[in-house]
Amino acid sequence: MASEVRLAFAHPSERAIATAGDAPRDRISLRDHIVEAEIGAFQAERGITQRLRFNVVVEVAPFTGTIDDDVDRILSYDRVTEAIAHELAAERLNLLETLAERISERILLEPQALRAFVRIEKLDRGPGALGVEIVRARKDVAAHLDALAEDAASARPHPRVVYLSNDAIAHPDLGRWIDDLVADGAPVILTTGLPAEAPLETGHRMTQRRVDLLAIEQNAWRLAARDLRCKVVSTRTELDWAMKNGQTCVWAPSKIVLDATEPPKGSPRDAVALSAWFAGEIEATELLVVGESLPETAPVPLRRVETGAPLL
Repeated sequence: MASEVRLAFAHPSERAIATAGDAPRDRISLRDHIVEAEIGAFQAERGITQRLRFNVVVEVAPFTGTIDDDVDRILSYDRVTEAIAHELAAERLNLLETLAERISERILLEPQALRAFVRIEKLDRGPGALGVEIVRARKDVAAHLDALAEDAASARPHPRVVYLSNDAIAHPDLGRWIDDLVADGAPVILTTGLPAEAPLETGHRMTQRRVDLLAIEQNAWRLAARDLRCKVVSTRTELDWAMKNGQTCVWAPSKIVLDATEPPKGSPRDAVALSAWFAGEIEATELLVVGESLPETAPVPLRRVETGAPLL
């Protein structure tokens, strides 16, 4: 075990030589990530912060299909830093061992993760770095994963989805509306419909679907140009990161719609219904529709306001 831990943090060439002939295992790593936190069992460590250095290596299941340069198909580095931040924020701990254990368990919630090597060092408690190293496999923490998954689900952000009509996008009060939405504190994802200009007609249902989705994305970029706080995002990984970091998003729908196992049944031209489907997919608290009629049904609560009226 000690040799495996040492090799986990060794240079890739050394690790490759030592594991020659074994089944290949892909790895992702986070190196020399330094965070200030209050931790420690001694009285001298209470009421102060100290620097902690994290090195984490995660063995992941090799991807058997085509990655296609798609961030949603891999284990994002953000999941590792989020695991560290979550456990540091959950409660004050006395032991690095406890912190390392909890971080490894949270990382192993990710379906791609097979094993996690976690090294944590205190940088301010002695002449050198004082630390702990552990390795945990999914089977080691299987008994805890269900409870951890429930905890992770409850901590997932639930945004407000706000559909903006073309009149709303062009309205002079757009910036003030976004100010109000941001000030409310809940994550916000903006959606749009087709632009005022009619999109290209292909005469074929499947190709028309693609063209219409791309036209909606053009409109999303038009909205982003009106207020530079709005960032156009297309992947679930980007959306999750943006919501956790207080960024206002504009949804570019093509990727999520085309990758969905249960895609929306209607045409993208019914953009409010498309936004309602999306709101259900990301477990939004509500869909707020500005300047358009509400859909007949939706998986989330609906609210409508006229263009120019206060949103909140």
